Amino acid sequence: MAAKPCIPKGTRDFSPVEMAKRNYIFDTIRSVYHLYGFQQIETPAMEMLSTLMGKYGEEGDKLLFKIQNSGDYFSGLTDEELLSRNAPKLACKFCEKGLRYDLTVPFARYVVMHRDELTFPFKRYQIQPVWRADRPQKGRYREFYQCDADVVGSDSLLNEVELMQIVDTVFSRFGIRVCIKINNRKILTGIAEIIGEADKIVDITVAIDKLDKIGLDNVNAELREKGISEEAIAKLQPIILLSGTNAEKLETLRQTLATSETGLKGVEETAFILSTLENLGLKNDLELDLTLARGLNYYTGAIFEVKALDVQIGSITGGGRYDNLTGVFGMPGVSGVGISFGADRIFDVLNQLDLYPKEAVKGTQLLFINFGQCEAAFCLSILSKARATGIRAEIYPDSSKMKKQMSYANAKGIPFVALVGENEMNEGKVTLKDMATGEQRLVTPEELVEALRR
Repeated sequence: MAAKPCIPKGTRDFSPVEMAKRNYIFDTIRSVYHLYGFQQIETPAMEMLSTLMGKYGEEGDKLLFKIQNSGDYFSGLTDEELLSRNAPKLACKFCEKGLRYDLTVPFARYVVMHRDELTFPFKRYQIQPVWRADRPQKGRYREFYQCDADVVGSDSLLNEVELMQIVDTVFSRFGIRVCIKINNRKILTGIAEIIGEADKIVDITVAIDKLDKIGLDNVNAELREKGISEEAIAKLQPIILLSGTNAEKLETLRQTLATSETGLKGVEETAFILSTLENLGLKNDLELDLTLARGLNYYTGAIFEVKALDVQIGSITGGGRYDNLTGVFGMPGVSGVGISFGADRIFDVLNQLDLYPKEAVKGTQLLFINFGQCEAAFCLSILSKARATGIRAEIYPDSSKMKKQMSYANAKGIPFVALVGENEMNEGKVTLKDMATGEQRLVTPEELVEALRR
């Protein structure tokens, strides 16, 4: 007996209805990107591991899917290396390529390779799948789509402001209530400085970024494991638990970080972004959240994260500024800032809240019943005219029993069927049936088109 087919954990098949919903998400995001002057590019699913490794921190590197070299990948390996069972070292020998972990690092590589063809500031968007060797769970997949927008070649904080406007517009169009959280890596660096642990900034940010998931006690335990002193952990508590309005938090930070030049710069950058957005009247909540750290190592300035308010799920959008990313590819001094919509999580949120508009699922509107060769030939010309006006229509390919054809219409949720027999052909008309009400009426081809377009 043949083995039952299956797909890898953390991946999914999508039905026609699900694909229609996903395309609604992509089309909505794409249309908003176009409003703000972003242009689309694509990069390969595979990148050289040298491009990907070292850009996401130690934890990120572990989650890279590596692609085994073709041919004799044992050549060049000693027996000692094989017997060592050193998986990371052997992987480097066996694998030169990997599946992309996100779209930002490949974009930085793209900018460096195509620098002479680009006009700066360069505003690009990308809607493509990415892969992570993570443990699958609700809302977390090994293969998923990201919908990124980035601006490179400009230091202006107006870019951050516009990206937050894009986030607000997209989720307003979806009808999802969200909280847009903002922080700044310079503020986090300043905090690390004033508690006396400046060299442990990465360990601190990785730990506090997990506050929502594992709680304060576990965050503190992780900080201790990383060698951060009890005194520093004690100083950190009131900062990461800071409450109040955005203005109150900023004022407290100005006082707390008074001795940190870097920290104060982060405070002022954040104050500008928040005040500008508040004057623009966003529809969604905007919150300064000091526990937001975005564990990726390449962020250097403002960082963002978006949480849905009516569904228990992780971040559905994130991003930030990364001043140094293209430098690792030999092109220093190019600043960038970007956001990424998690399309798969947005898909789940829209499903849970039942927020898809009916027109998002663009199914067949009209089915012509097939009663035989002559009747089908008569229907085909009317079918072509209907399609020419934008009506989504089809004819059942076989002259099967009426019950089978009507069951097909019901299964696909087709709202109207057209019946053409000898009498209709003699009159040059069609019997149009409304599948919801059962009402039938004899109409001309022109009347049929008009009825469907309404």
